[in-house]
Amino acid sequence: MTEEKKAIPDYELSKHLFVLRNPSLKDLHPEAKEALMTAIFDRNLAGVYKSLYNFDQSQSTETSGGVVVDVPEDQQGQIGHEGESPSEDVDMEEVKAEVADGKTVEEVEEKIVDSKPQPITQIIVPANTPSESLAQSVPAFSKAKYDKMVAANDARVAELREAIAQVEKDDGGELELLQARVKLGEYYAEIGDRFNAILTLRKAAETTSTGAKIDILFTIVRLGFFYLDCAFVGRELEAVKVLIERGGDWERRNKYKTYWGLHCLSIRKFEEASSCLIDSLSTFTSVEIASYEEIVEYAIIAGAVALDRVDLKRKIIDSPEVLSLLPTTPALGPIATLTNSLYTAEYSVLFTSLAQLETQSLRPSKYLAPHRAFYVREMRRKAYAQLLESYKTLSLKSMANAFGVSSQFLDNDLSKFISQNKLNCVIDRVNGIIESNRPDSKNAQYQALIKQGDALLTKLQKYGAAVRLSGAEK
Repeated sequence: MTEEKKAIPDYELSKHLFVLRNPSLKDLHPEAKEALMTAIFDRNLAGVYKSLYNFDQSQSTETSGGVVVDVPEDQQGQIGHEGESPSEDVDMEEVKAEVADGKTVEEVEEKIVDSKPQPITQIIVPANTPSESLAQSVPAFSKAKYDKMVAANDARVAELREAIAQVEKDDGGELELLQARVKLGEYYAEIGDRFNAILTLRKAAETTSTGAKIDILFTIVRLGFFYLDCAFVGRELEAVKVLIERGGDWERRNKYKTYWGLHCLSIRKFEEASSCLIDSLSTFTSVEIASYEEIVEYAIIAGAVALDRVDLKRKIIDSPEVLSLLPTTPALGPIATLTNSLYTAEYSVLFTSLAQLETQSLRPSKYLAPHRAFYVREMRRKAYAQLLESYKTLSLKSMANAFGVSSQFLDNDLSKFISQNKLNCVIDRVNGIIESNRPDSKNAQYQALIKQGDALLTKLQKYGAAVRLSGAEK
């Protein structure tokens, strides 16, 4: 049996941070606060502890693309992003201005390349601005506890740096040096020191194989997921994709599907998310980013809104991976009920399970919470469209009864979708009926065929006239 991988950084802590940042989840605050503070103090997570409170970043400049941070003197000379170093010709004030004007980190860093490298004095890292309400959900800041954790972190960092120096002194192999540097970078990531983690891991990735570089980039991506920095995650995953296309093995390719699926989920690309997450279920190994049960839940949630009725049955409802978890995973209850009721057209059950799903799964999820209103609205639209597809006319009252809502609610809800051209129907309030006016696809195909036939006949007539004319000239 293989040893379980350690989550670096710990995604469970990220969940607790998300819960505490959201006033709407107050009922979950006590449990999240206890679990988070216990983990912080037991594992000396000074960086995570500091991120709970709003401190002035006196040595950093906020920009739209990240934070330009001063590098401590003892760390200057380490490589920044993708092995590039600032040269003596680069004005960092100009760099900051360009980032503030909207240029991406990569565009700015392209000009930080010169034939004569200089020690790094500043680096751009993704911005982390904790919610102002977060500090109100946790105990008051304790400088004594923070200093104690910092001392423990510094001692551990000193040990890891000494190990790196010893490997270099003994002229150890590249593998040993890589492992020592990755260990230091992962420790920074674990304690919440995002800047040093990225700096150290990028340096470790400079001179290593493609596979090891992919693994390091995955760790950097997880840092972005930890703070839910979608733009940062997207850029790093694009870099991972390039490396995988050059020579990634099947395990890393499958891992990429999971990571990319979660990223698509966080930016509301449900169709792409469902495809990636469903494909990753049978070969799932990414336990460092999420549990298998969570990935199955996310795959079902994305599939419910993105897949058509046939694919929903084939890929979700009858999926062996989903069926095997249903008896032992209560969290899958609402979404399983929702998908089954959508397929079997039990619309009143669907609306009830949709409300449960919004409360139990969408609202507490850091990936789905920003899109919960859109998801609920889109699922209602999908259910309305499925029912109306079977009828030319339908009474408003009977449709309201089918969904277990009042006629007034249904009238208001349908009106919103109709005005946005998302439902092909009209409401006749005088007679209390709904008339479908969806385009007739067969009739449209027939009209297109007639039009194309007329065009073809016109061309043939012109061709015949030209042939006859050329024959008369001869």
